[in-house]
Amino acid sequence: MHDMIADFLVIGSGVAGLRAAVELSRHGKVIVATKDIPTESNTEYAQGGVAVALSDEDMVGIHLEDTLNAGAGLCREDAVRVLVQEGPDRIRELIDWGAAFDKEGAKLVFSMEGAHSRKRILHAHGDSTGKELIRVLISKAMSLPNIERFPFSMALDLIVEDGFCRGAYVLQEGNVYAIYAKAVVLATGGAGQVFSRTTNPAVATGDGLAIAFRAGAVLEDMEFVQFHPTALFASAAPQFLLSEAMRGEGAILRDVRKEPFMKEYHPMAELAPRDIVSRAIMARMVQTQSSYVYLDLTHLDGDFVKRRFPRIYTTCLQYDIDITKYPIPVSPAAHYLMGGVKTDLNGATTVTGLYAAGEVACTGVHGANRLASNSLLEGLVYGFRAARKAGEQAAEAFTLKRIGVPSRVWATSYTMNIEEIRTAVRRTMWEHVGITRSEDSLKAAFHEMEKHRDIMDRDFNSRRGLELKNIMTVAHLIAQSAISRKGSVGAHYRSDFMERGADGSRHYQLRKDDHAVVTTIG
Repeated sequence: MHDMIADFLVIGSGVAGLRAAVELSRHGKVIVATKDIPTESNTEYAQGGVAVALSDEDMVGIHLEDTLNAGAGLCREDAVRVLVQEGPDRIRELIDWGAAFDKEGAKLVFSMEGAHSRKRILHAHGDSTGKELIRVLISKAMSLPNIERFPFSMALDLIVEDGFCRGAYVLQEGNVYAIYAKAVVLATGGAGQVFSRTTNPAVATGDGLAIAFRAGAVLEDMEFVQFHPTALFASAAPQFLLSEAMRGEGAILRDVRKEPFMKEYHPMAELAPRDIVSRAIMARMVQTQSSYVYLDLTHLDGDFVKRRFPRIYTTCLQYDIDITKYPIPVSPAAHYLMGGVKTDLNGATTVTGLYAAGEVACTGVHGANRLASNSLLEGLVYGFRAARKAGEQAAEAFTLKRIGVPSRVWATSYTMNIEEIRTAVRRTMWEHVGITRSEDSLKAAFHEMEKHRDIMDRDFNSRRGLELKNIMTVAHLIAQSAISRKGSVGAHYRSDFMERGADGSRHYQLRKDDHAVVTTIG
């Protein structure tokens, strides 16, 4: 095992991790550990844009109200208030650093998305907003000498001594490193790969959630998984996200008979909240005995569509779909986790010295159902806040040194078929813990996963083995929360408890205690 020392360790290089690293560099040396290349994260694939109250017709109070409404009564209002009030400053900061948001003349262009009451979505290059944010933040980070990148490295576990997080074990090219730090910021993104159908990239295997849970941190609201209504459904095609902004610009959902149907399910039709649109699509697919519905833009001006959605247009062309001439086959896919590692308003978790920001964290901003395009803003706002607080507390915390953590031996060989088990777990989660759940389906999921429960207690020294362990851990946590919440609210929908239920305003929390999962109500 190799030793390294830094003042701060950031795990993840999406918008939250990079914004945290930039702020932490003011307080000392920062190591940014990334599982893949620095640009590979959920942020890179964020097409829709970033929501912020900067237009002349908008106000932070209206953005606050829209977010609370979308969250179905489970947002923490103080966290949402921080988001909408500090968001404009974080966006202006990005613009100062060179972010090229779309403009008409000298004015920023704002668009509409589902469940928003104002045009407040900023885009870059039409449908490549996340990519632009990553470009700007990487450029800024590379200009700062205190930031060191540690690519192609995967966190094995956190180093915790006497209740304090002192760093992490990290695997890189077959070697294990113990990286010691005054504070650790988790910014590992979400866990879409827990499900067989997802818009998330391959790196989104819930690693930060799993290592925080194993370290004793409290996780919250894990049952709230947002399924994006419109992912590309085509032979040999990836589950490519088709931005909600397409419906914001007038795209119509049609069933396989080419009939529109969303007005039958919600007065806002295509602009209804994502959970409602996803369930409506699934209901129509069952009714028409089809595996998909259509997203239709053919009534819009073709040149506008190409200009507004260049990345989507060119990607669909690769699969022989010209979106200006033909409707696009789509179906829902797992997209975003509203729950995560519980934090306060400054990103602090329940483990001293451990902070979390972005999708891995549960700040309470999203409640039971995330408002479209709030995620990039949350990463910026809370990545900054977590780093600021970590920097302040680390200055008083302790003298940085190597500590006497015991050496561990990670397994080098296995008798199991990792790929086969991974596929089975992900299929089980999609079929039984997906858009519609019930006690029977959740018990069936537990039954299937129990066959490989021992995987959660094994030590692996390969990326695929570690990912399987983390996927299995997060799958259990999502299912555990889903069976605990006996009611339907936001993205959590149970066919056997279709009403909100007595615990509709409560938050379910999970923590590890002597190898058991303890559920409490917050």
